Amino acid sequence: MALLNLGILAHVDAGKTSLTERLLHTAGVIDEIGSVDAGSTTTDTLALERQRGITIKSAVVSFPLDGITVNLIDTPGHPDFIAEVERVLGVLDGAVLVVSAVEGVQAQTRVLMRTLRRLRLPTLVFVNKIDRRGARDTAVLRQMAQRLAVPLVPMGTAAGLGTRAARFRPGLGPAALEALADQDDGLLAAYLDGAVPGARLRRALAAQTRSASVHPVYFGSAITGAGVPELIDGIQRLLPTAAGDPDGPLSGTVFKVERGPAGEKVAYARLFSGTLRVRDRIPFGDGGNGKDTGTGGNGRKDTATGREGRGTEARVTALAVFDHGTDTRADSAGAGRIVKVWGLGGIRIGDALGTPGRPYEHHFAPPTLETVVVPGPGTDRRSLHLALTQLAEQDPLIGVRHDEQRGETSVSLYGEVQKEVVQATLADEYGLDVTFRETTTLCIERPAGTGHAVEFNKKDANPFLATVGLRVDPAPPGSGVAFRLGVELGSMPYAFFKAVEDTVRETLGQGLHGWQVTDCTVTMTHCGYSPRQSHAHQGFDKSMSSTGYDFRGLTPLVLTEALRRAGTLVHEPMHRFRLEAPADTLGALLPVLARLGAVPETTGTHGAACVLEGTVPAARVHALEQRLPGPTRGEGELETAFDHYAPVTRGMVPERPRTDHNPLNRKEYLLNVTRRVGE
Repeated sequence: MALLNLGILAHVDAGKTSLTERLLHTAGVIDEIGSVDAGSTTTDTLALERQRGITIKSAVVSFPLDGITVNLIDTPGHPDFIAEVERVLGVLDGAVLVVSAVEGVQAQTRVLMRTLRRLRLPTLVFVNKIDRRGARDTAVLRQMAQRLAVPLVPMGTAAGLGTRAARFRPGLGPAALEALADQDDGLLAAYLDGAVPGARLRRALAAQTRSASVHPVYFGSAITGAGVPELIDGIQRLLPTAAGDPDGPLSGTVFKVERGPAGEKVAYARLFSGTLRVRDRIPFGDGGNGKDTGTGGNGRKDTATGREGRGTEARVTALAVFDHGTDTRADSAGAGRIVKVWGLGGIRIGDALGTPGRPYEHHFAPPTLETVVVPGPGTDRRSLHLALTQLAEQDPLIGVRHDEQRGETSVSLYGEVQKEVVQATLADEYGLDVTFRETTTLCIERPAGTGHAVEFNKKDANPFLATVGLRVDPAPPGSGVAFRLGVELGSMPYAFFKAVEDTVRETLGQGLHGWQVTDCTVTMTHCGYSPRQSHAHQGFDKSMSSTGYDFRGLTPLVLTEALRRAGTLVHEPMHRFRLEAPADTLGALLPVLARLGAVPETTGTHGAACVLEGTVPAARVHALEQRLPGPTRGEGELETAFDHYAPVTRGMVPERPRTDHNPLNRKEYLLNVTRRVGE
C-alpha cells in the first residue's frame, strides 16, 4: 500500500486540530469528532494541551484513503513551539496549510509558507471557518496572493459565507487556469488559443502541485465538514506518495523523542530507505542536527576526518507503525513508514538511523530568550536539573545552562507561553515546583577579526603536556562553527585531535562577553604531544605522557587568547515587523517606534491605512505590542518575526555571567582545572 506522510500546519487557532479530527472522522477512523474546547481531540493527548486548548507536541495519527495510508502529523500553531514544526518538516511528503477565513493571513502563516516554499514541499491550502461570522473568501484569497506571494490555484468558490449552511462549490475557473498557465508555456499557448482540454488542465494541476510550483486552495469548515471531501480528494490526487527502496540500506531520521511509562526513550523516525526489524542491531548517531553549533546548524561533524562526531549501536527491542488512527506493534517496517522505536537508549532528535540520509536542518530562528529557573520550597536542585535535561532531550532548542558557582539553571525559550508550559510540565510530570526570573534576550558573539594563539609543550608557563595552536577567522552570518586542521592528521593520535575539536565547540559556548560565539572558522595550526612513557617493570606514567586531559585543559586557554586577539562583537536578535494602522495615526506612532529602537524601512498605504515595515530589537517587541493600542486607537495590527542578528550599538554592551572555569583569567582557570599552576 502506498504511503503519504502529511503535515497539518497553521497559525494558532486557525482550526488545524479541528481539521485533523474532521479528516479522521470522514475516513471512518473515529466515530465522534473531538472538540478542542472540550479537550477531547485525538491528537492533543497531553493533559496540558487539553487544558489550554492548544497543540504543544506534534502527534501522528493515520487513516486509509483508497489504497493510500496517510500518516497525518498535527503540529503546534503557536510560535513558541515552532521547534516542533521544524523537526516535522524534514519527514513530510506534503502539507496542508490552514488559514482562517476570518483572521486571514497571520504572522505564523507567512513564516510557514516561506519555509514550505524554500523546501519545495508540495502544499495544499485550506481556508477554514467559512461558517463563522466575518468569514471572507475573495478578500482572503487576494490577501494570500499579496502577503504570501505564491502562485495559488482556487479549486472552487465558497457560498453562504458566515452561516452554518456555508459550503464549497468545486470548479476550476479562469483564475486557476491563469495560475497554471503562468508556470507552463505549452499550457499558456493552448490557453491563448482558447482551448485547454479538462484532462490536460488536471494533469498540469497535479504535476505543478507535486513540484510545489503552485498551491491549490480549498474553502471549507472543519466544524461542519464543508469542503473536507474535496480536500481529501486533493490530498489523494495531487500530493506525492512516499518514495524509498525497502531493500536498500537502512536510512532514517529521528524527529521526536519521548519518555515511556518506565522512563525509557521512544524515538519517532521516518524511514527513507531500507527495512527496520525488531532485534536488529543498528548504528545511529549525529545526523548533522546542529545543536551545539549556535545558529548555523552545521552539526558536530569532525571536519578534519569526515567521521561523525557521535555514533553508537543498539538493538531494536520493539517497533510500532501507524495504522487506522493509532500505533500498532510490528515486527518490521519499510521505507516510507513513520515508526516508533524502542531500545535506542542514547537516541536524540536529529539522529540518523543506519546510513545518514537527509541532514537535520534548522528552518526557523533559534530561541532568542532566556530565563533562570528558580526552585520552589522543598524542590531538589539535582532533580530539577535532571528534569530540565530530559525536557531538552525532547526539544533540542531548549538549551539548559547550569551555573555551578551560583547554583542556577537557565533555559532558552521562544516566548512566555513556552515558559508557562515548562513550569506546568515540571509540576505535573516531575512534581517540581518552580518559578522564573524575568526573561532576558539571548545575544551572540561574532569574531571582529582574525586572532591566533599557541602554547607549546614543556615551554613557558604551560602546565599541560600538549602543544595547541588555534586561529579564529570570521565566517559569513548563519554559517555556524567550522573546525579545520592546518596540521597533518597523522602527526598525533586521532583522539587528541578529537579532544581539541570537542573542547573548541564547548568553549565557544561562552565568548569574551559570555555569549555563544558563532559564525567562525577555527583552524588548528600547531599540535604536539609527549609519547607514551613507562618505567621499567611499571605501568603507564601519566606525569610524562600526554592524555586527552592535557588537550582538553589547554584548548580553552589557547582559544580564548585567540578570541581576545581577534576581538568579538556582541549581536542582538532583530525582528522584522509589519505594522498596519490608520493613516492619521502615523504622526503619533513614529515617535513611539523611535523610542523603542524600531526603524521603519518602507512606508505604504492600504486603503485608509498605512503600512510600515522595518526592524526592531527583539528585546523591545513586547514593549511595542503593549504601547501600540494607544497611538493607533486600538486599531494597529503588528506582525513580527526573527530576521537577523545585528551588532549592539546602543547603551552598554550586554554581558552574560560565565558558568565555566573562566579561561579569560589564567590563574583562576588553572586553580580550578589543575593544581600545577604555571610559574
